[in-house]
Amino acid sequence: MLSRTATTLVPAFGRLTVTADPGAHFAPGSVIVANHTSLADPAVVLAALHRLGVRPAVMATAGLWRIPVLGRALDRGGHIAVHRGTERASAALDDAAAALEDGRLVLIYGEGRLPHRKDASEAAPGPFRSGLARLVRATGAPVIPLGQAGARHLVSGSRSKHVAGLLTAPLRRPRLHVHVGARRHLADDLTVATAQARRAVTRAWETAAGCLDAPVGQQA
Repeated sequence: MLSRTATTLVPAFGRLTVTADPGAHFAPGSVIVANHTSLADPAVVLAALHRLGVRPAVMATAGLWRIPVLGRALDRGGHIAVHRGTERASAALDDAAAALEDGRLVLIYGEGRLPHRKDASEAAPGPFRSGLARLVRATGAPVIPLGQAGARHLVSGSRSKHVAGLLTAPLRRPRLHVHVGARRHLADDLTVATAQARRAVTRAWETAAGCLDAPVGQQA
């Protein structure tokens, strides 16, 4: 339901295009790792993945489950609540491991948080947390890096700018781009694996950001 909703709403707010590396393959039981720049980018990423026929289980902050309608939709979709800073935080990795074992694709944001920036410009992914590497080491799952760009032109900055961005987006229709990188396996060492994942997502983001500057006719 979330993927279908995102697919319906995102084109009304921006112009979404999607590309993928030749080696990009959404094998069951893989972890999709994306960069996180805006409150709007989960919708952009879900719309792009839906276009590619992919409906992942999303690891998201548990606070979203307290929103009545959204919380029920998240439960129905089998998404995974992350209780940050609590004793229940590790349970999210167990739930993600179970989803991978069932053959689902799991979407995780390696940075684990939004950037503390007020402007709408693009920037490379920030430091990754170790949760991704721990999940991959425990399950042996391959990683699919995903880079998105343009979402900060929908929503970014202060609360008033969030509202203004959403209200004007249907008129502005900013360009949005998602690029999917080739699937890969990470090292067993947590530090090395975390760095590998960040580099792979950064490369995917660089491609996505570059596509925003290219003529629309040259985009796939």
